[in-house]
Amino acid sequence: MSAMFRSLAHRNYRIWFIGALVSNVGAWMQATAQNWVVLTELTDNDAFAVGITMALQFAPQLLLVPITGLLADRFERRKILMFTQSALMLLGLGLGLLLILGHAELWHLYAFALALGIVNAVDMPARQTFVSDLVSSSNMSNAVALNSASFNSARLIGPAVAGVLIVLVGSGWVFVINAVSFLAVLGALAMLRGGRLKPVVRATGSERPVAQFIAGFRYVLTRPDLMIVFVIVFLIGAFGMNFPIFSSTMAVEFGRGAGEYGLLSSILAIGSLTGALLAARRERARIRIVILATAFFGVATLIAALMPTFWTFAASTILIGLGAVTILTTANGYVQTTTDPALRGRVMALYMAILVGGTPVGAPIVGAVADGLGPRWALGVAAVAAAVAALIGLGWLVFSRGMRVARHPQSAWRPVVRFADAPTAALSAIETQSVAAVGRPANQIVCRAATSGHSNGSRSPSPTRLM
Repeated sequence: MSAMFRSLAHRNYRIWFIGALVSNVGAWMQATAQNWVVLTELTDNDAFAVGITMALQFAPQLLLVPITGLLADRFERRKILMFTQSALMLLGLGLGLLLILGHAELWHLYAFALALGIVNAVDMPARQTFVSDLVSSSNMSNAVALNSASFNSARLIGPAVAGVLIVLVGSGWVFVINAVSFLAVLGALAMLRGGRLKPVVRATGSERPVAQFIAGFRYVLTRPDLMIVFVIVFLIGAFGMNFPIFSSTMAVEFGRGAGEYGLLSSILAIGSLTGALLAARRERARIRIVILATAFFGVATLIAALMPTFWTFAASTILIGLGAVTILTTANGYVQTTTDPALRGRVMALYMAILVGGTPVGAPIVGAVADGLGPRWALGVAAVAAAVAALIGLGWLVFSRGMRVARHPQSAWRPVVRFADAPTAALSAIETQSVAAVGRPANQIVCRAATSGHSNGSRSPSPTRLM
């Protein structure tokens, strides 16, 4: 099997991948319909109302993080997902019926978004870390990237189908169809072989839940590399990932309707899918890719803001999707593969809280800018946020990891960028497995890791090329 798709060799992962793909198509249909209903059916092109809806949907991710990470670390993730996916199905069905019967009002959408956010706050850490229960440790980064590919493959199909269905049968039926699509993921969860699922790795000790949450928070504070990833993800998530606002307001700016709005999301997904598949080809996730992709994302949003026609703007969203998914897939893979398994659920809950928890901060601001100054200025806000995030990452490489430009040993005209790699648990795990395979004591690995310069940067490790 191709290295890009190596995780599909695991039966449980194949089943999960197929079920999640079908459900993701429905989820993208619903997300497209939800924002279009708020913008055009329940308000008069009010982008601020769309921002409020997004804020209500994502605020619980931030507020409930002390609870949701612990749930993912302490309970069987498959059971958590059975509960959350069932709840999401019922929510979509309920709102769909309200819209079909003509009883939906703006406050219904706000209440739905809040309920959706509460359920997703529990669902997302469990779903993100569930991949570690399905594949071997060496394939985890690849499985995370393929999850992103599935998500963005659905993004190619879902928004375009939603745009057509809104015109043909109305937005309410889009929510009902999404509810039916949850049967695929629930069926996949039921079909998984429990004996092949990895047991949940629980932290030892009898600390109270608050203490266990603080332990995850302290772990992140001891990892400067994770802190940099979290800062970048927050800035991009808060001000750059407001695609519903960008796409809907730009569609209106060019005088287009629901069909073209859905098409914009699908075109953006071309770049998103490409970024996810490229990430799947890489051996492991690296911070330098996150930083480079952040700079690329900033340039892409600036280009999009300057496009003069609908179709040139649509083409530019391919670059936005490529940059955004490269950032998020690589950051997700890096966090998961370098975190202590006993703390992975809590750390991923923090990661997801920072990613989507920034939306309540950024979405209303971006929506207000789009209302007051126009959608192009809203894209400009995203470009500035990406530039700041990239500069923060670059500064960390320079001042903490000793990045410098050196002459290539074989060519004076070919500069090389060198810096020390951040310490990663994944590297230690791979080294330990390699040593065990040849029968050398594991403690030799600990000594070697401590003296190689990866632990604290006190000695210069082997140089790493950035460009």
